[in-house]
Amino acid sequence: MTRMGDVLAGINSSWEFDTDSVLIRFERGIRTPKLFHVLGERRVPHEALRSVELTPGTRRGTVVLRAEPRPGADPLMEAAAGQLRETSDPYRLVLPAEHEPLAAAWVSELSSVLGPRAQEPADRHLVAAPAAPLQFKAYDGKVSFDGRTVSFRWFWTGASSAKWKAGDQSFPVGELQDVRWRSPEVVGGHLRLVRRGEAADRELPEPDQDPAAVVFGLGYGLVHESLPLAASVLEAVRAAGPAPVPEAAAPVSRASDPVATVRPAPADIADRIRHLGELHGAGLLTEEEFSAKKAELLAEL
Repeated sequence: MTRMGDVLAGINSSWEFDTDSVLIRFERGIRTPKLFHVLGERRVPHEALRSVELTPGTRRGTVVLRAEPRPGADPLMEAAAGQLRETSDPYRLVLPAEHEPLAAAWVSELSSVLGPRAQEPADRHLVAAPAAPLQFKAYDGKVSFDGRTVSFRWFWTGASSAKWKAGDQSFPVGELQDVRWRSPEVVGGHLRLVRRGEAADRELPEPDQDPAAVVFGLGYGLVHESLPLAASVLEAVRAAGPAPVPEAAAPVSRASDPVATVRPAPADIADRIRHLGELHGAGLLTEEEFSAKKAELLAEL
């Protein structure tokens, strides 16, 4: 017989069962995926689940407890869109085989309370996204989200001329209708913001040419940095509702609005100069190019 408060301790995380939810706590070990470090813990209401199953593990002497959230119930999994590696799946618990009887009992108990609605998409998010403020570095810019506005600040060394000419961008969540995240672990990784009123079937520019997108790259836009931000923005966009935006509304461009011009933080300048040094060290910039661009960055202070 299972009881409220039962805990299943597995590899990288543990699940604590309550009468109406499951509390998933993630470890912070060296071998634990960094995404789990960022998530910390997550409370998953039973109504957010579509199914739960227990299968043999790929490692000898283990079993795997796997829950599947309902579509639309978890902004993190909605943003990930099936792109997470199995080892980084927050709904997957690898257990020692001796825990199989208790795990099987909970599978049976949870399955009995899910009901027919579990097969339907959720009409709202039921699991909380990582809380803002959040930020990360893409290859071509710095992305930040304060809970109300997504900001793109372009890096001179990585941004395309199209983005540089457009200027740094600011997107209030009320002007957005979607967030699209493509994992940095595949070719073409990026994060793109879709504004309200944009046709779903319109031809989109390449991410490196789109001022509403940032591109990832080796060491940039890592999963544990970019996905939590994407999920947090998606949660805010859904909460903002379907209110229409006037046609004149557009992202604020510091290049075209002198009132919005903000002097860059010294730390940002230092990071961009450091990146220049990496390009110079890799032979991608000559000594003259490095010196000229460094001088331009220092002039911004």
